[in-house]
Amino acid sequence: MFSIERWQEVFDTISKNKLRTFLTSVSVIFGIFILVVLLGVGEGMKNGIEKQFQSDAENRISVYTGVTTVGYKGLNPGRYIQMKNEDFDYTMRANEGNFESASSMYRIWSGLITYGEESGSYRVEGVMSDYQALESASMVSGRFINQTDQKQFEKYVVIGQKVADDLFDEKVPIGEFIKISKINFKIVGVFSDPGGEREESRVYIPLSTSQKVFGAGNDIRSMAFTVPKRTNFDEALQESEMIVNNLTNQLKTKYKVAPEDTSAISVNSSLESAKRFYDLMNVIKIFFWGVGIATLLAGIVGVSNIMLIIVKERTKEIGIRKALGAKPMSIVGMVLHESIFVTAISGFIGLILALVLLENLGPLIDSEFISNPEVSFNVAITTLIILIIAGALAGFFPAYRGARIKPIEALRDE
Repeated sequence: MFSIERWQEVFDTISKNKLRTFLTSVSVIFGIFILVVLLGVGEGMKNGIEKQFQSDAENRISVYTGVTTVGYKGLNPGRYIQMKNEDFDYTMRANEGNFESASSMYRIWSGLITYGEESGSYRVEGVMSDYQALESASMVSGRFINQTDQKQFEKYVVIGQKVADDLFDEKVPIGEFIKISKINFKIVGVFSDPGGEREESRVYIPLSTSQKVFGAGNDIRSMAFTVPKRTNFDEALQESEMIVNNLTNQLKTKYKVAPEDTSAISVNSSLESAKRFYDLMNVIKIFFWGVGIATLLAGIVGVSNIMLIIVKERTKEIGIRKALGAKPMSIVGMVLHESIFVTAISGFIGLILALVLLENLGPLIDSEFISNPEVSFNVAITTLIILIIAGALAGFFPAYRGARIKPIEALRDE
């Protein structure tokens, strides 16, 4: 252990080089501060990405169609691919047991909603009962669309919390009637969505009702499914990719779409998107660690230079110590203690400043891509370990040089 007297001696020695030590300490403080802040921002980006995926089921497969861009089998480009109810039914039969939740959808584009004197334009979609799970929506009051509503073509509607706030203020709207494009619908539920106001600005009606009332026939705009969760991510991703490929081939074969045409039929898996984002996050974290450590190393080099100067100025003292019987390891320990002292104190200051900044400003940052940047306990411990190692590295070479000083040469030193 290091005695109080020895720490006082270290402090007195460092005080003799106040300006140089101060400038070096600032570089170490800045280095550890930048490192911790960058790691906090990286964690905030991860939180932002996770928040985006929370708006939908994490194991969701979505199917959309558009316009062909490539001629195929005698058919010209520019055809709009219109899916039908039979596409959804066939997909369900072909993948029996592979889906947890499933729904086809039909969107009403002119979604003007009125209640008394209040009105607004919102996104109106005809959906099936499983759509609540697909959107990770939770009911604030009432219920969601069910299978009975679908079978009986009920004119029921479930509205988002934002719609309820706009049209009804604080009134509970369950049982009230609203008009969607001048057609009366009875409110049976109000939902909230982790996606926020954008998702809560939607209203849902039974798919069968939307097709019948708005003249869609058997047309559907899109389909969505969720695959069962697996304990192994790679296994779940492989299963999802197989279903995506099968769905893509099935629809392209039926509608005569060129294999290379990605605009006409789009089948996407949220697991694939999640993997790409998390792989990107790992790269960003490695980059942040690299930038932070590079900045910290600049400060460590300064500490090492200061220790070399200190060893040079204390050459006679070291020579006297060795002449009196001090072993080389005691000289090494003396220099290392001083080096670790400088880096530890400076590093702690930088760490505390970074933690205070993230603690106060982190909760205020809540954008689409960054949410509540923070540093975990494990990261804080890791930075402390880095500080100790950095201090030891900064002092090792000066300490080694000091240990090799010969007493006679040291006493002759001017």
